[in-house]
Formats: sequence, structure tokens, C-alpha cells
Amino acid sequence: MAPASATFSLSMQILGLTLCSLSLLCSAFTSQDYSDALEKSILFFEGQRSGKLPSNQRLTWRGDSGLSDGSSYHVDLVGGYYDAGDNVKFGLPMAFTTTMLAWSVIEFGSSMHNQVENAKSAIRWSTDYLLKAATATPGTLYVQVADPNMDHRCWERPEDMDTPRNVYKVSTQNPGSDVAAETAAALAAASIVFKDSDPSYASILLKTAMKVFDFADKYRGAYSDSLNSVVCPFYCSYSGYQDELLWGASWLHRASQNSSYMSYIQSNGHVLGADDDDYSFSWDDKRAGTKVLLSKAFLEKNTQEFQLYKSHSDNYICSLIPGTSRFQAQYTPGGLFYKASESNLQYVTTTSFLLLTYAKYLSSKGGVATCGSSTVTAENLIALAKKQVDYILGNNPAKMSYMVGFGQKYPQHVHHRGSSLPSIRAHPGHISCNDGLQQYLNSGSPNPNVLVGAIVGGPDNRDNFADDRNNYQQSEPATYINAPFVGAVAFFSG
Repeated sequence: MAPASATFSLSMQILGLTLCSLSLLCSAFTSQDYSDALEKSILFFEGQRSGKLPSNQRLTWRGDSGLSDGSSYHVDLVGGYYDAGDNVKFGLPMAFTTTMLAWSVIEFGSSMHNQVENAKSAIRWSTDYLLKAATATPGTLYVQVADPNMDHRCWERPEDMDTPRNVYKVSTQNPGSDVAAETAAALAAASIVFKDSDPSYASILLKTAMKVFDFADKYRGAYSDSLNSVVCPFYCSYSGYQDELLWGASWLHRASQNSSYMSYIQSNGHVLGADDDDYSFSWDDKRAGTKVLLSKAFLEKNTQEFQLYKSHSDNYICSLIPGTSRFQAQYTPGGLFYKASESNLQYVTTTSFLLLTYAKYLSSKGGVATCGSSTVTAENLIALAKKQVDYILGNNPAKMSYMVGFGQKYPQHVHHRGSSLPSIRAHPGHISCNDGLQQYLNSGSPNPNVLVGAIVGGPDNRDNFADDRNNYQQSEPATYINAPFVGAVAFFSG
């Protein structure tokens, strides 16, 4: 009979994922390589900026855009980020992106060295916008700019766009607890980032986060029920709003240390998903991330109220580890975590981030993850995360980096309007909606503007990748793919 507790060796832990017996493949990248990837993963966000660009803008092929966003509704909604390869500002993924960028700095900022200020600038570009969206009108949160159905029918540079810039909101009458609670999470997490360097800004972020969370909690409902085809199928709240309420409360608890949020988590956790085991973490579903976030207090301070979250975090982690009794994840033949045919790398980057963050929490007191009768160490989690990060950067069957501008071989036909059309400087004349579709979307030429640092949707479940602009499932980048990768690659850059 096997002993009650058996530690999985490194080779067992990645059995079926990759053969790493020769350290050559395992150490494909140096700390300098990871530092380069970190710099580029943050630089990408400059390519997604909406609004008036600053004088220190480094991706100089981009120009100002969306300068009148909100004006027809008498609100200032200039700024923020385009979510992916289009020109829409979607509030739910933007807020999640912001939360994950902030969490990356909170956990791994000490490894970012000269890039930490760029990371904070990327966060602030979003939080400045989210503050406006949250405070412009009482009892209202502005959650989207542009009609996505109209936008997606065009292929235009953001600097040229002439599609409708409609504004969408949630309110006391038409609630959106999911997008509001995620916005509260983003502002609360960012308040931790700026607490020392800009305490007055941090205070504004935290106070606004509290108000937005109260709004989310008091007026309950899913934003997709209020806004329907404007947000669906693009960013439907498939998981409901309960997970965001617990996630938002967890961030407010960490940022404020206010005991009322501890009470809220204890009183409401069981109806908001605390007892659920969920095996993905994304802009839509926050349950796994919440478990890991709350496990910190138990692992580092032995806060007994949060022991439940440590147990569920273990269940999530064990689901990723081959050979454990709870293993259920799918990996490609080349060893990539595989969750979905569309934009799969978003799940790879969030999973890698949670593996490394949980490893950090476990290491604080020499803890382990319990998988039935076995245990998994922090080192095992780090090894699995490294495999995923290295795969993205080029250590894969195709020998291709899935980060644009990193390595010798990377995607050239990225599904991204601004990158695929001539820049405003190279071609000052207006390029219309239809001209963009006919001349550039379907062109076989590489994108003229390199969207440095962009991580695309990635390969399929057999490690195959089509470098095809029309295959948006594989070739489209997104802010929420990059945001957790910033923290993960910072860990390895050391």
C-alpha cells in the first residue's frame, strides 16, 4: 500500500507532457531572454491604447484615436484599451486585464526591475479610464464604447474609424454586477500597486472601488441580461455574476484590510461559488483565481476562515498535474495546456500565473498542495509553469514564438486592424471600411506594423498553428492574454 503522502518527483509531474531528461530543452531561455519577453509583453499595451497618446509613446506607428468617445452622451470616456484586434472598448475584459496586470506587479514586481514603471503605466492607462467610467454619472457604470456588430463589419485603423461610437452602461435599473464587481477588483488591486508611489491616487482608486462594489452587490444582475447583443456573444457573462462578487470582495479585503469584507466573504462565500471546484480562470470565470487569492491568508498567516480556499486551490492545482488522483487537464502532444479552440493561450497564461502565485504562497511556510494521498511541491508548480511560458516563447514543436517580435520566428499575419493596415504616418490618407477589408484583411502580405509583445490565440490541440489573419481564433491577440503573462515571465526573469 502506498504511503499516505508521497511527493511527486519532477519527472512524474510532467510525465506525458514532455521529455526533459536532457536539460538542454528545459533551459531553452536565459534570464535575459525572459527579461526581453517581459519588456515586450508590457510594450504590447501601448499598441492597444485608445485616446490621446503621450509624448513617450514607444510604438510610434500608432496615433491618437477615439478622442470624442462619450461626448455625444455628455461624458468623457476618452482613453482605455481596445480589447484585441478591433476598435471596441469592452469594459469586462478591460477590467480583468487591469486586475491581472496589478496582481502581476503585486506578486512579481520585485522581479521586474527596470520594467516596473512601464507596468505601472500600463495599469494607470486603464485605471484612469475606469475611474471616469465609474464616477461620471451617479448610480451608473459605463461599460462599453462602440457597437461591436458594426465595428466588426469594418477593417479600419483606430485613427480612422468612422463606425458608431455608441456608449453602453449598467445602472440601478439595468444592473451588471459582473462588470461592476470586476471593475471594483481592478481598482482595488491597482490601489495596492500605487499605495507607496502615489498614495493620493491609490486612495481615490480604493474609495471608488468600494463604491462600485456596493453598487454591484446592491443591484444584482448579469450585464449580458441588461445589454444582450451588444456584449454577446463577444463577452457574455457565461459564468454569471456571483464569481465576480466574491472576487471583488476578496480584492477589497486585501487592499483595505477592512474587516467588513472578511465578514462579507464569510457570509456570502457559499452562495457565490466558494464551494465550487472550477478548472479554468479567465475574463469570465474568476472562481479559481479567487481561491488562490484567498488561500494566501491561510498559508501565510494561518487565517482559519480561509482554509476552505486552500483546499479548493489544491483541487484546482491537482487537476493540472498528471499522475495525481484529481488530474483532468488536457495537454497537446508538445505539452501545451489546452482548454479551448478559440484563443487558447489566454487559459495558458492565466494558469501559468496561478501556478506561480500559488507556488509563492506555498513557499512562504514550506507548504504543499495535497492531491488525495499525494503532495505536490512549489517546485513542481514552477516547473509546469515554466514549460508553458517556454512553449509560448518558442520551445514547441513548431519552433515558433507566439509572442510577436520575440525570437527569430513569430506570427506575421496577426488579426489586428492597426497592425495590419499601413500606419497613419506611412499612409496619411483615410482608408475606408471596405478598402480595409478588401485590400488588407485578406492580403497575404505580413503586417506592416509589428505589434511587439502581442501574444496571439495560439496553436490547436495538435500543436498546429495557421499564421492567417482571417483565422482570428489563432491569430488574434488580446490584452487579457498578455496581462497574466507579464507576472509569469517576470518571475522567470528574476
